[in-house]
Amino acid sequence: MSTRPSFVVTGAAQGVGRAIAERLARSGRVVVLDVAAQLDWQHADVGFVSGDAGDPAVARHAAEVAEQGGPLAGWVNNAAVFRDTALDRSTAGEVLELITANLALAVTGCHTAVNHFIASRRAGAIVNVSSHQAQRPVRGALPYATAKAAVEGLTRAVAVDHGPDGIRANAIALGSISTARFEEYRAAHPEVDGHMAALHPLGRVGTPAEVADTVAFLLSEQAGFINGVILPIDGGRAASGPDPEAI
Repeated sequence: MSTRPSFVVTGAAQGVGRAIAERLARSGRVVVLDVAAQLDWQHADVGFVSGDAGDPAVARHAAEVAEQGGPLAGWVNNAAVFRDTALDRSTAGEVLELITANLALAVTGCHTAVNHFIASRRAGAIVNVSSHQAQRPVRGALPYATAKAAVEGLTRAVAVDHGPDGIRANAIALGSISTARFEEYRAAHPEVDGHMAALHPLGRVGTPAEVADTVAFLLSEQAGFINGVILPIDGGRAASGPDPEAI
């Protein structure tokens, strides 16, 4: 077995997840776990497992495949479900189902990674991908915002519970990032550039590469004393408040 580490990245067939997978492949073997039937891109150090990241058996299989390429050192819970509703449009059960659909992806990933690290008598690191909406929800995104808030709580709890096992858990809270999905919206709504510049003090949206570099750092030995942190990658969006005199 290779002495280079391996990583699992969920929801990495495209977008931010793909950028994370390709960045981590500089350091070791990466296994992408995604519901897609196959990847439409290739990398010599990236393998693929097709399946639901919220399914414990599928997640364990991804960990086993990664371990074959090198000792599993990091797990990134990036997979998400972008489907929303409102309390006045759905039953409580339907809202809970959507919240659970997102939260289960992170819980299953954390459970799989923690138990794999412990069974292997090895330290490890987890990064959960959250959103600025965990703290400041956008109207109409209640299930997603609620799930991401829970993911941040999960991150802190894993950090506290399993720090003694040598397992670190951190989360990144993303602002708006220039993915293909965002660019499609931008093409249909040219005015969005002005809105994004106003929301983000840096005057622009972020790039997948900026997210990927941050994840790589959090999984690295250089971040060995960083644990239980929710790190915004949002150009200052979470720090910014509306100016009442500008209204």
